[in-house]
Amino acid sequence: MSIVQTTVAAELVAVQAKRRGGFWHTFVRNPKAVVGLGIFLVFTLMSVWPGLFTSVGDPNELAFAPSGPPSADHILGTTALGQDIWAQLVFGARQSLVVAVVAGGCATVLSVLVGVTAAYLGGIVDDVLSLLTNAILVIPAFPLIIIFAKYAGQGGLLVILAVLIFTGWSYGANQLRAQALSLRNRDFLEAARVRGERRSYIIVAEVLPNLASLIVATFLNAALYSVLTAAGLQFLGLGDSNSVSWGTMLYWSQNQQALQTGMPLWSLAPGLCVALLGASFALMNYAFDEISSPALRSVRRNRARRSGDRGDVG
Repeated sequence: MSIVQTTVAAELVAVQAKRRGGFWHTFVRNPKAVVGLGIFLVFTLMSVWPGLFTSVGDPNELAFAPSGPPSADHILGTTALGQDIWAQLVFGARQSLVVAVVAGGCATVLSVLVGVTAAYLGGIVDDVLSLLTNAILVIPAFPLIIIFAKYAGQGGLLVILAVLIFTGWSYGANQLRAQALSLRNRDFLEAARVRGERRSYIIVAEVLPNLASLIVATFLNAALYSVLTAAGLQFLGLGDSNSVSWGTMLYWSQNQQALQTGMPLWSLAPGLCVALLGASFALMNYAFDEISSPALRSVRRNRARRSGDRGDVG
C-alpha cells in the first residue's frame, strides 16, 4: 500500500470515529435522550438484578399481613393476599422489558424485510407485500389483538409476543418502503448494480445503512407499542394471571378493588411504571429524530438563539 493510500485510509477512519463520537456527544447532551435513557437503564437494572432493589426472593409469596399500609419493611404496602407490592413491581420489570425488546425487535426485523424488499424489488413483489401491509394497517389493531389473544388460549408470554409481532410490523414497513423507494434509483445504487454486486449485498451494504435512523425510530415505536399493548392485554385478563408483570398487577388490583379498599399504590405503582417505560422510549425516539434530522436541529438552534437574544436584551 502506498503512502497516499495509507494516508487516505487513516483519514477515513478518523472521520468515521469523529462522526461516531460526535453523535454520542450530541445524544448525551440532548435532555430528552438523557431522561429517556436514564429511565430505561433503571428498569434494566431492576429486571436483571432485582436483588439490588428488594430482599424478597419470591414476589408471589403469601408471607406478609394482607392489605398492609406502606412501612419501612414494605415501602408500597402489601396486597390483599399478603404479597409485597414493591417486590412485585421490581420483578415485574423483567417481563415488560422482554416484551419491549423481543416484540419490538422482531417487529422491526419484519418491517425491514417487508418494506425494503418491496421497495427494492418492485413489480409484483411490491404489489403483493404492499397489499398485505395495507390490509393489516386498516384493520383496527386492538380488537384484532384481543381476538387473537383470546382464541390462542389464555395467553402466556409467547402468545402475547406472537400477537404483538404480528400486529406491530405493518406501520414501520410502510415507512421503510417509502424511504427505500426514494433511494432505489440513486447514483450509488446504480453504480453498485453496474459493478455486478448481488442484490443481497446492495440491500445490506448500501440501502440499510442509509435507513439506519429510520430503523432505530421504527424499533423505538414498536417497543412503545408493545409495552402499552401488552399491559392492556394483561389488564383485561388475556395474559397469564399467575405471571409477575405490571399488567397482571393491574389486573389483580382491579379484581381486588384496590382503589376502593384503601390500597391505591397497588394500582398506581404499576400504572406509573408502564407510563414511565413508555415515556422513555418516546423520549429517546424524539431525541433521535432531533439528532438525525437537520430540519429539527435547525429549529432547536433557532429557539436557543432567540432565547439567548431575549436574555441579552433583558
